[in-house]
Amino acid sequence: MYAKFHSIGAYVPSKILTNQDLEKMVDTSDEWIVKRTGIKERHIAEEHEVTSDMGAKAGAKAIQRAGLEAKDIDLVVCATVTPDYFNMPSTACIISTKLGICNVQAFDISAACSGFVYALSVAKAFVESGMKKHVLIIGAEKFSSIVDYTDRGTCILFGDGAGAAVISATDDKSEAIIDIHASADGSYADFLVTPAPGSVHPFSQKSLDEGLNFVKMKGNETFKLAVKTLTQDVKHILEKNHISSSDIPHFIPHQANYRIIKAVGDALHMKEEQVVLTVHKYGNTSAASIPMAINDIYESKRLQKGELMLLDTFGGGLTWASAIVPFAGAGLED
Repeated sequence: MYAKFHSIGAYVPSKILTNQDLEKMVDTSDEWIVKRTGIKERHIAEEHEVTSDMGAKAGAKAIQRAGLEAKDIDLVVCATVTPDYFNMPSTACIISTKLGICNVQAFDISAACSGFVYALSVAKAFVESGMKKHVLIIGAEKFSSIVDYTDRGTCILFGDGAGAAVISATDDKSEAIIDIHASADGSYADFLVTPAPGSVHPFSQKSLDEGLNFVKMKGNETFKLAVKTLTQDVKHILEKNHISSSDIPHFIPHQANYRIIKAVGDALHMKEEQVVLTVHKYGNTSAASIPMAINDIYESKRLQKGELMLLDTFGGGLTWASAIVPFAGAGLED
């Protein structure tokens, strides 16, 4: 039994926060943001719109595109660092209820920007073990809920959104997910962190006054380590599977920063048409980044059944992951 990448779906909030909007909020400029990050705008959820709302909309689309119904899903995994509630209940449980998925296993995983590929590895293991047949994996983030919009080092980067995929069982090896690498190194935990609330900094007025409920990032250090780690991990997974970078029609890196994407793509000798870019219009949507990018090329009819996707991501933890995945779903025109 193999696991296949059966379908993709995404949801993007309608509200747009442009660089010009940010110029009115912090000491920055459109020119500075574009030059340093490649980001021109990002989508921001409405105040009443929560992570599970976005995740459920993306999930519903993925289920429909797989030709399935809610009753066919036997596991829901949500990757997020901006859950509906601190600690419990899991956002996956809330999403399941909103989709009408009843009495099946559901849980969240926390791997920051690597979350979706981490969830993909979990789904692959469940399917290949024979325990599950159709797994719904979701990357969903309301990152605006943990961003300090007076901190120009972080507020220019992040946006909101959700992406989802159905991972299904198949006996056709040509459809099978080829390989996934996922790893972590907690010695770099302070590079990207939301300090509170937690057991280190329990909820208090002091933690609020100090802004510990907002994401903190060591930008320069994270940038350097991301380029090095992403490049090494992709080279390793390609060599292990005897695949050349030229054999990959769709290189889909985490959409954090154009300069990181460009540096990694150049190191891997990727042509411009191979590299999927959405960072300019969505910013960094953390765990939702990669599935939203996959959905973009799917909806633009650039992703066809059987084509290889090379996923590559890096996030807080620090975590990183890569995957070689043939798209096993039907084309959008079908």
